[in-house]
Amino acid sequence: MATTEFTLGLHDVGDGCLAYLQPDGGWGWSNAGLIVGDGQSMLVDTLFDLRLTARMLDTMDAHTSRAPIVTVVNTHANGDHCYGNSEATARFDGVEIVASSAAASEMADVPPAMLAALNDAPGEVGELFRSFFGEFHFDGIELEPPTRTFDGRLELDVGGRTVELIEVGPAHTEGDVLVHVPDAQTVYAGDILFIKGTPIVWAGPLSNWIGACDAIVDMGATTIVPGHGPLTDAAGVTEVRDYLRFVDDEASARFAEGIDAFEAAREIGAALGVHNTFGNWNEFGRIAVNVETVYRSLDPGHETPDVVEQFRRMAELEAT
Repeated sequence: MATTEFTLGLHDVGDGCLAYLQPDGGWGWSNAGLIVGDGQSMLVDTLFDLRLTARMLDTMDAHTSRAPIVTVVNTHANGDHCYGNSEATARFDGVEIVASSAAASEMADVPPAMLAALNDAPGEVGELFRSFFGEFHFDGIELEPPTRTFDGRLELDVGGRTVELIEVGPAHTEGDVLVHVPDAQTVYAGDILFIKGTPIVWAGPLSNWIGACDAIVDMGATTIVPGHGPLTDAAGVTEVRDYLRFVDDEASARFAEGIDAFEAAREIGAALGVHNTFGNWNEFGRIAVNVETVYRSLDPGHETPDVVEQFRRMAELEAT
């Protein structure tokens, strides 16, 4: 694995691949990447707002001045991986934005204006969402949607280099995509990987995400750039997979016993808190969402609370 400290900014991970890291990797503090070919580059994900994306693109200028960005790949629909698209298209002519068909469809579900309104909301709702997203500026963002979509797999040429896009969702979201650079043994995993932070399973089923982790390991990559957190290797991928298996097994057992989903999340969260590997991960309150997803996978009629209530429950668990 390429070795680098988990510090803010652009890091050269070798063979024309770069990672843009944003500590601490928590809510909204996502990573991105740049793949440089002969006279062309590919940007893997943009950031949560235009200001952050502009700062990132400034750090890439030494590379993109000689190899302009021609393609942006959004690994999934969450705003911290696509809200900055318009900043990239404004700087580089003729940029193609690529995503899976499912991701492109899902992007419309949470437009930037929705998060701006939640951050600005009065009372407890505004306080709740500012505690998660108050450092980001959503006003005035017009989401630039993908101009090209695909299903399954897509190979792209980036200045003479083959880059493989591999759809592994629904998992974290409906349309997650891995970006594999075979000649550099590098994978940009998007939010299939949270390293030292708790994964959040919005879509599921968890079995799909577990399979995506196995697929990354099978690629034999030496450098893996997660959607959040420091660079990792196969051992880090295995930890994420083991967390998901643990949650799937524990939640499924409580579902069979008829235990309420939020009560199950409390019980499983307590077990995770003393786990040798998972016990020190950040954002542990995400177990509330993850258990809901297991229950919904087992019973399509299970009614998951609305998004405000899900964030309230995560905050409640982390406050106890």
